Amino acid sequence: MTATATTDRASELIAAMTDLPAGHPSRPSLRDQAIEAWLPLARHLANRYAGRGEPADDLHQVAVMGLIKAVDRFDAGHGSEFASFAIPTIVGELKRHFRDRTWSIRVPRRLQELRLAITAANSSLTHTLGRSATVADIAAHLGISEEEVLEGLEGARAYNSTSLSTPANADGSSTLADTLGEEDSAFELAELRIALGPAIAALDEREQKIISLRFYGNLTQTEIAEQIGISQMHVSRLLAKALAKLRRRMGEAV
Repeated sequence: MTATATTDRASELIAAMTDLPAGHPSRPSLRDQAIEAWLPLARHLANRYAGRGEPADDLHQVAVMGLIKAVDRFDAGHGSEFASFAIPTIVGELKRHFRDRTWSIRVPRRLQELRLAITAANSSLTHTLGRSATVADIAAHLGISEEEVLEGLEGARAYNSTSLSTPANADGSSTLADTLGEEDSAFELAELRIALGPAIAALDEREQKIISLRFYGNLTQTEIAEQIGISQMHVSRLLAKALAKLRRRMGEAV
């Protein structure tokens, strides 16, 4: 069967289906036959979007979904041919797929649409101006502010991402993950040390000495008691009291 004959047969099936009322028992069968007959159109439109990073099977599935919507929504009473209605419907589904499903990082739809507008404007302006379009050129062309253009360009960076397993050098001995920084506990310790000085200075002389001997001299409570000339129990109470003061003052400082 020739392509023309196939198209004529597909058109006849659509016409026959739309002539029947919604509840007619023959309508579901004609609907399935019409969808099957127009599948070549869906595949053709899906193939136009191949090579853009999406699997061909996914694109074909999206195109078929668009075809099904076109079959279900087509109204022959409007006087247009089915193909004229189906093509923009299928293409619309494919474009929505790229807009909503292929971003590496989810961004607001406004930024997705802004990215598309900026890309189209940049292409048009480059051709018209004979040079690369500037942010000001694009802003004037789209009737938006330069800040919005910059926001759209920044959002466009979320469209593609790079794996952390990507080699970071020529021999592949390190990856991008190896170049990422980690949380440095030394920063927190530095803040604590800064707050600790005034807190210790607020203790009385004996409390300062006990803290120094215990945590800087690494002496036991018994050794501290012998050095200061008081009981180990007394050292324990003074140490607990001094630590409580430090915790309170450190908490206030932090």
